[in-house]
Amino acid sequence: MAAVSKYFLLLLLLNSFAQLARCSVTYDRRGLVINGRRQILFSGSIHYPRSSPDMWEGLIQKAKDGGLDAIDTYVFWNLHEPSPGNYNFEGRNDLVRFVKLVQKAGMYLHLRIGPYVCAEWNFGGFPVWLKYVHGITFRTDNEPFKIENEYGLESKNFGGAGHSYMSWAAKMAVGLDTGVPWVMCKEDDAPDPVINTCNGFYCDYFSPNKPYKPTMWTEAWTGWFEEFGGPIHHRPVEDLAFAVARFIQKGGSFINYYMYHGGTNFGRTAGGPFITTSYDYDAPIDEYGLPRQPKYNHLKELHMAIKLCGHALVNADPKVTNLGNYEQAHVFATKSGRCAAFLSNYHWDTSARVTFNKMHYDLPPWSISILPDCKTVAFNTGTMRSKKSLPQMLPTNVPMLSWESFNEDIFSSDGDARITVFGLLEQLNVTRDASDYLWYTTSVQISPSESFLHGGQGPVLSVNSAGHALHVFVNGKFLGSAFGTQENKKFTFSKSANFHAGVNSVALLSVNVGLPVLTRLFLSHIKNIGHRFETWSTGVLGPVTLHGLDHGTRDLSRQKWSYKVGMKGEAIDLYSPSKISSVDWMKAPLAANRQQPLTWCKAYFNAPNGNEPLALDMSSMGKGQVWINGQSIGRYWTTYAKGQCSGCRYEGTYRQEKCQDGCGKPTQRWYHVPRSWLKPTQNLLIVFEEIGGDASKISLVKRSLAYV
Repeated sequence: MAAVSKYFLLLLLLNSFAQLARCSVTYDRRGLVINGRRQILFSGSIHYPRSSPDMWEGLIQKAKDGGLDAIDTYVFWNLHEPSPGNYNFEGRNDLVRFVKLVQKAGMYLHLRIGPYVCAEWNFGGFPVWLKYVHGITFRTDNEPFKIENEYGLESKNFGGAGHSYMSWAAKMAVGLDTGVPWVMCKEDDAPDPVINTCNGFYCDYFSPNKPYKPTMWTEAWTGWFEEFGGPIHHRPVEDLAFAVARFIQKGGSFINYYMYHGGTNFGRTAGGPFITTSYDYDAPIDEYGLPRQPKYNHLKELHMAIKLCGHALVNADPKVTNLGNYEQAHVFATKSGRCAAFLSNYHWDTSARVTFNKMHYDLPPWSISILPDCKTVAFNTGTMRSKKSLPQMLPTNVPMLSWESFNEDIFSSDGDARITVFGLLEQLNVTRDASDYLWYTTSVQISPSESFLHGGQGPVLSVNSAGHALHVFVNGKFLGSAFGTQENKKFTFSKSANFHAGVNSVALLSVNVGLPVLTRLFLSHIKNIGHRFETWSTGVLGPVTLHGLDHGTRDLSRQKWSYKVGMKGEAIDLYSPSKISSVDWMKAPLAANRQQPLTWCKAYFNAPNGNEPLALDMSSMGKGQVWINGQSIGRYWTTYAKGQCSGCRYEGTYRQEKCQDGCGKPTQRWYHVPRSWLKPTQNLLIVFEEIGGDASKISLVKRSLAYV
């Protein structure tokens, strides 16, 4: 495999693949030029696998109605080639269908084919099998690896090899002669003719690395992603609009909103680790496909106002005049007499009255007024004219029928182990991401003479884990759990255990909660925390020790361990409608199993009437996974949010620590159920619960909007 792939980040503007040859796309310093016409372009990220195909056309149309010209999407390599040479472009993976729907809407497409995508997606979009290609090192100059995206910070970590690799990738891409420009986001030294671009909450500070390249913002972050145990993030639209207007008044010509619709991390696609199943992102279109107001309408009005200035913006350079200590005018005046002005107030808590062209204008704090004719205010970024939508999760009153359960046999984790070796193995090297779960099992011989057997506290079992979660069983009985966090992925489980004389079994269930990616921004400091992430370790790496024995501490780390990938229910596809009869289900009341770990539960329900988006309320459960009619909704985890939930003002520089919500509540309570997954009757719900919960209280709810 001399080269795994020969593609990286491509800006592809087209009405359809078939029309590409008839479409001329070039650029100059003022913008992209399509068929000889220079344009200001607004784009929005909608990732096709994060919504169901029946939603795509409606999402694209809402984007167009919101004033967008283009749709942006990554291409997710690990979805399309889950194993070498085996491809999947069906269902949510049907990229061609998605592209054709964009063409049908009369929009352009910004195609970012990665294949490294970041996107808080499992393993950054790389298939796990790539890690095991002989001689490979991700994202640098080595023979098996030739792909890239968002490379600037990573390039610096690799030094000369990083720069050499980036230069090779650019030369290769341009050599393909696609007929459209290529871009590299976050790559300051992108070689000609590749355009370097900006990602961030604000990009008005940014200039391309050559004066003849356009100023492009490939990711204007509309909000932020969530992680289990963290708060919900909101970005006020007044600040987002202010950031966009700042970028335009400095000469920016292309803006892509990341995300315009975030969607859902179905299955095990969420990365991180600890990224939630919801990828709502506080986007203008919410996870369920409904407009988030006032964000959606306020941005729509912004786009209309900027497009009224379009001729002046792409045919003139801004002239900047100070109107006060914090106030400026950016004026675009063409030789033909067209004029547009942006009047800005950068003060974060004080309004201002300014004089411009012998007229007075009142500017709210932290805002910009747009004057398409240099006279009349068409829009102010800080003045809200749209109502606010209040999402409500309402009961459907659809009963869950015929609840039954099946308990995993803890002892079977040892009896049918696939691997037995001395010492502890790294989790991903064993599972190859075939499952979130890996069993580590061993035995412990306890002498009958041990003092604790004749009174006193039992020995303490201590387990050091590299992440992400751990459930511990001694002699088949649940001892307890421990969990890492985004800040501290490594953790230690320690608890007194009930050992008896003779041979005791120790079973450690290590749980993955999404494979790592390079996170865009962390705690307000831009830094690369994903360097060589393919080498990061997960699982029980030890030491595993037993404290409190007569002869001191016993280290179990180097003794014989057996390994089994996944749960029995996974191995037999228990979540599939055709496989549910593979085990003996119990009809005992679920309340009796409420605290029983490693339990599968099933029920049936009928589809509710109407067309409102649907979700499962999983607040009665602990942690696990859920399926409907064989399709995975994703991971659930009722863990409570910690953060800084102290109100929100739009004024002032935004960072993701600002405007947090939901502290003290589950980070995610509701899990999106696409209506297209349902039949009129007898829909099969399967839940796998890791730590204990009350499945009888799971309910189906519908999402609706009220307006104030």
